[in-house]
Amino acid sequence: MKWISKYLGYLILGINGLFAGLLLFSAYSPHINPEIHPVVSCFGLAFPAFLVMNLLFFLFWLFFHRKYVLLPLLAFIVCIGSIRTYIPVNFPTKNIPKDAFKLLSYNVMAFDEDKKHTQDSPNPIVMYIKNSDADIVCLQEFIMGADKHHLQKADVDEALKDYPYKQYHAAGKSGNGLACYSRYPILSQEQLPYESLYNGTIMYQLNINGDTVVLINNHLESNKLTYEDKKVYVEMIKSPEKDKVEHGARLLISKLAEATAIRARQANAIAHVIDSLNNKGRSIIVCGDFNDTPISYTHRVISQNLDDAFVQSGNGIGISYNQNGFYFRIDNILISKDLKSFDCTVDNHIKDSDHYPIWCYIAKRKT
Repeated sequence: MKWISKYLGYLILGINGLFAGLLLFSAYSPHINPEIHPVVSCFGLAFPAFLVMNLLFFLFWLFFHRKYVLLPLLAFIVCIGSIRTYIPVNFPTKNIPKDAFKLLSYNVMAFDEDKKHTQDSPNPIVMYIKNSDADIVCLQEFIMGADKHHLQKADVDEALKDYPYKQYHAAGKSGNGLACYSRYPILSQEQLPYESLYNGTIMYQLNINGDTVVLINNHLESNKLTYEDKKVYVEMIKSPEKDKVEHGARLLISKLAEATAIRARQANAIAHVIDSLNNKGRSIIVCGDFNDTPISYTHRVISQNLDDAFVQSGNGIGISYNQNGFYFRIDNILISKDLKSFDCTVDNHIKDSDHYPIWCYIAKRKT
């Protein structure tokens, strides 16, 4: 019986080694260019699953064979950067600098446009923004040309009249767009040049307390998953039969890989602009819906010379997309090194869009 127990232990250790390797591969998959290896680059989506598996092995070895706990522990150490990016932990602070301003980024899903905004029946998303006390509001999937039976842009403007400065821009050929409402003067706006039918990136220059700050509002390529595709994913999770998983995985991975490759080109274009701005010593804020997880090529490339506000001052996973079992943080606020974020929050109290809003306070670093 002793030899059975011994070889069973080696088998479990081998399985743990496999999952440790998968964790490492998923953690460093953001360095794989999706334009060259689109399918393999999607491996970061599985990072949380491999992280949980290694945590379970860690607990198992802790109780049954402590010397083997070094294997998952070593994997955690090597992946510590990705773990902190995915699940940051920070001490809360109430000491928000007096000169800090509040930035809100929100994919509003066209304000769930069937819900009009009237005095008797206010639109909940419009009211959330109105009551947010944000100084700058960046919106994605903003209504650009709704018909009279739906919520009108003029209704939103009237509700948000406390913001004297506003800019809108259509995103590709869609009826939705990008918008910025600001208490600070918007000096200019410019669309960044990359190919997309339905998405886009707008760069604004704002005068914030005498400083010119570049604000880049993004809605990057979606994953092209239809309602039926998402139902397939949910069914895979609920009933993981072999045939269902194989068919569903092929379908989803092909669509995800295609969208990931498109986002890679968009991310490269945005990163090129950020590099140019950094070389000029500009203050930069990048926000919006990246349609990709924190462990992705998109996030790594765009944030490589910036700080992630949620990693810097947020806590937990911060899930910002809330539909169909695709629970990820895909909405972001990134800031240049001369800025500092405080109290970054993904607010899951409002559920009227398929995204939760993300906000934080931002101030100049003290020299």
